[in-house]
Amino acid sequence: MKNNFEKQICPACGIIERFGDKWSLRILISLHQNEVMRFNEIQKKTDGISQKVLTSTLKILETTGLISRKVYPEVPPKVEYQLTDLGKSLIHPLEVLIDWAIKHEDEIAKNQECNK
Repeated sequence: MKNNFEKQICPACGIIERFGDKWSLRILISLHQNEVMRFNEIQKKTDGISQKVLTSTLKILETTGLISRKVYPEVPPKVEYQLTDLGKSLIHPLEVLIDWAIKHEDEIAKNQECNK
């Protein structure tokens, strides 16, 4: 029984690793709140992220199909990012996880202090 559960959860772990880093969740929520954003807007809303890390994170989110990138043939280039339907379908589960984390934040912090 345990092995079957581990086999079922393995794909989920791999998927969660795609957006479970320090920045992806923030970017996904920003895109949800703003619908369409340009690179500099995302960077301003994601306080502390470097240009290099933002570029890398956006590429990962794009290759996993959670966001789309649209390039306009202009000078200077105009690039817009938005959630795909797949990315939009992830927002509700993320909001549930965020709500859970907020609800239990004090308890978790207290446990971390006790275990130091």
